[in-house]
Amino acid sequence: MKAEGYRQAVLVTGCSSGIGRATAVRLAEAQYTVFATVRNESDSRELASMRNQGLVPLFPLDLRILEHIPPLVLQISRELSVRGIAGLSALVNIAGRGSIAPLELLDLQELRGEFDARVVGPVALAQALLPSLRIGKGRLIWVATPALIPIPFVSSIHSCDFAANCIARTFALELRPWKIPSIFVRCGGIQTPAVNRTARDLDRLMASCPSMKRELYQDALEREKKYLKTFDMKRSDPNVVAEKILQAVQAAKPKRVYRTGYLVGPGTALDFLPQPLVDWIMSRR
Repeated sequence: MKAEGYRQAVLVTGCSSGIGRATAVRLAEAQYTVFATVRNESDSRELASMRNQGLVPLFPLDLRILEHIPPLVLQISRELSVRGIAGLSALVNIAGRGSIAPLELLDLQELRGEFDARVVGPVALAQALLPSLRIGKGRLIWVATPALIPIPFVSSIHSCDFAANCIARTFALELRPWKIPSIFVRCGGIQTPAVNRTARDLDRLMASCPSMKRELYQDALEREKKYLKTFDMKRSDPNVVAEKILQAVQAAKPKRVYRTGYLVGPGTALDFLPQPLVDWIMSRR
């Protein structure tokens, strides 16, 4: 599926920063027309300022707001027509961030927003773009964490991955008659702007919750902050994910799963262990 002269098009969500931005730029460098979606006009202007012929910033797309999808699809259809491109070669789902908190203290509006951004919204976007993916003989690509394992305090992230895993694999089965692969790119620790928000979010959480509940989790969350400070120093550059996504887009016979990033190997290994053992390991983390 190697592109020539921007004659193939890919839609990438969450391109304001991090993995999404790196992926959009890398695919454009590889001569793909990249519809790079962002939520804010300022991010769209910043992408446009790169003056990369392959980058086509599109906004607004906040996957928590399903009303954003129909006009976006019309805009993509017009852009494809202008460029003489028959359909999309890939839809790459990256948008989302998640938060760190014990389930007992988790903000339910944030949790709902994360499921909307990483589960409901991507399904709605896929529904709207599958006609174009059929024409373009395209594929669905999902970016997620390394393994389907419960980790204390990151349930808003991993619960979405559990759901997305089911959806992606179901798409793979249901779309087999049209030979539309549904591919996972599983990432270990990756350096993104969300990393810098984690400590601030934890401090804000502990400051806002009732003192009785704060005391229950204070020590554990302080240990979590120290662990994350060390972990964050070892995270991989988001460009390593962009390279894997490029492989997934270009491969004539793509793998079902691609893996990259810090500690992705150990994370993957946990998927193959008995659940009680995994839970014990996580409790000792």
